[in-house]
Amino acid sequence: MANLNKVMLIGRLTRDPEIKVFGNGGKVANIGFAVNNRRKNKDSGQWEDVPVWLDLKVFNREPGPKKADLAESSLKKGQQVFVEGHLVLEEWAGKEDGKKMSKLVIYVDNFEFLEKREGGMGGGMGGGASRGAAKPAGGGDDIEEVPF
Repeated sequence: MANLNKVMLIGRLTRDPEIKVFGNGGKVANIGFAVNNRRKNKDSGQWEDVPVWLDLKVFNREPGPKKADLAESSLKKGQQVFVEGHLVLEEWAGKEDGKKMSKLVIYVDNFEFLEKREGGMGGGMGGGASRGAAKPAGGGDDIEEVPF
C-alpha cells in the first residue's frame, strides 16, 4: 500500500522565525504560520475566513542547502510565502508531570516568497504553483523564487 505525506500551503508568518542552534552546529528555524479556511456563517449567510494556526520547522541540512539560515535572514512576520513540506508527529514528556504530549508539525522542504523582500527584487516562479494561484494582499503579483 502506498503512502503520501506532502503538504502545500500559502499563508502568512505569524511571527519572525525563532532560531535554535544545536550543539553539533545544526540549526532550525521555528516559524508560526497561518492559513485561512473559508466557511459560510450559518447565522448571517456571509462567507468568513477561519484561521488555521500551524507550526513550521525549517532545518539546515548537511550536506545541502542552509534553509534555516535563509529563513532567518529573509522571512519576517506578516510575509506571505508558499510552503512545501511534510507532517511530523513530535512527541515529548511534559516538564512538570512527565505526561506524554504531542503535536503535528510541518517540516519544510521548500519555500518560495510571494511578495518582494525588503531590499530584494521580485522574480518569477520556477515551478510548483502558478503565478495566478495567489496574489499578495497588497495587490501586486511579484513573486520571488528561493534558490535551493
